[in-house]
Amino acid sequence: MSFLETACKAAKQAGKMILSEVNKDLVTEKKSSSFDVVTEIDKQSERMIRSCILESYPDHSFLGEEETFASAQSIDQILESAQDIPYLWIVDPIDGTANFINGIPGFTVSIALVSQGELVLGVIYDPCRDELFWAERGSGAYCNGNPISISTVERAVDSVIATGFVSTTEFREINIASMEHIGKEFRTIRVLGSAALHLAYVASGKLGAFWEYGLSVWDIAAGVLLVKEAGGMVTNTEGETYQLSNQNIVASNLKVHPTVLNCLSHHSLKSIG
Repeated sequence: MSFLETACKAAKQAGKMILSEVNKDLVTEKKSSSFDVVTEIDKQSERMIRSCILESYPDHSFLGEEETFASAQSIDQILESAQDIPYLWIVDPIDGTANFINGIPGFTVSIALVSQGELVLGVIYDPCRDELFWAERGSGAYCNGNPISISTVERAVDSVIATGFVSTTEFREINIASMEHIGKEFRTIRVLGSAALHLAYVASGKLGAFWEYGLSVWDIAAGVLLVKEAGGMVTNTEGETYQLSNQNIVASNLKVHPTVLNCLSHHSLKSIG
């Protein structure tokens, strides 16, 4: 079974399990803040994905959101050493846990594969719509087997942009502040509750752009490759080439990218480091 087949199998298995648990009584736990919660289903999904991947590739490395948080591993150290790791799987077992807890569509499973520090595979599965997005480096981007590509919209005023709100208060504040300028340039702003889904929608042309501050690598790694393979652009909020360690991101169809960066230039990240 290929890397792609393994990732798609793991994502669909986990996604179907997650969907079966919607609207059931769920026990939630606080993580880094009152905004950041986890359920047993998040953990079960990660265990399922890990088992599926390592069963096929037992010598590969695995970076999962819930396991990393529970063990207090240093994400920065792992990402710094990523260029020396032959194969590193980066997994978000449920991106959009708040949606999942409340029975709102818009939660996804996100799986990326990094080889020697380079993204080579990205898979995002939306179980509510049964949409499976994937991309392999140099092979384009797809949804349910059909090629996808970025929006052809040329002007920000004709484009829909999306963002989200992470658990860290300081990052939330700067994201909210940046909406003032974004809202004056773009047709409308959407907040769907999953960074992975936002990126999949940029890749498939549903959104013209996406920006957000304070994200983790498992939120966006798979989606970054999707956008790039669909013909789009991904940078940090300063306009620099995306790196795995970047927490602040802008993804777009290229044509509206300068407008997003210009809007964000009015806000400073110095207060939060």
